[in-house]
Amino acid sequence: MAERFPATNLVPADAAGRMGLVRWLGFISTELHKAVFGPILDTKAPEAVKSWARDKAALRLGLVDKHLRTHEFLLDRFTVADGYLATVLNWAPACDVDLGAWPAVDEYHARVLARPAVAKAVSEERQLYKEQQARAAAR
Repeated sequence: MAERFPATNLVPADAAGRMGLVRWLGFISTELHKAVFGPILDTKAPEAVKSWARDKAALRLGLVDKHLRTHEFLLDRFTVADGYLATVLNWAPACDVDLGAWPAVDEYHARVLARPAVAKAVSEERQLYKEQQARAAAR
């Protein structure tokens, strides 16, 4: 979607920037979304699987923390990768993953959530989630 609206500047135009974006999107999707948070959020996963996934968080979030100690964003500016990472990090409290163990990640998450467009999107998403939960409870 960001590529359809280049004025948003959410996707790098240069080849090196695009490679970095693809690398971060791949890392977030496979190493955090699917490997860590997916199993923990799976209601059918046994507790041993959830514990195993939480253990995987340390190495992966440690890598992100190391990068963010010297970078404001994943790339040289806010991109769709930052939006995706912020979304995945939003799941941490529900998954018993304390971001405080990775101070740079924790600070980054707060900084990204404070961006007006991100704050608006998160607020709208929370409202939709509450409405969906209410519908499910009414069934």
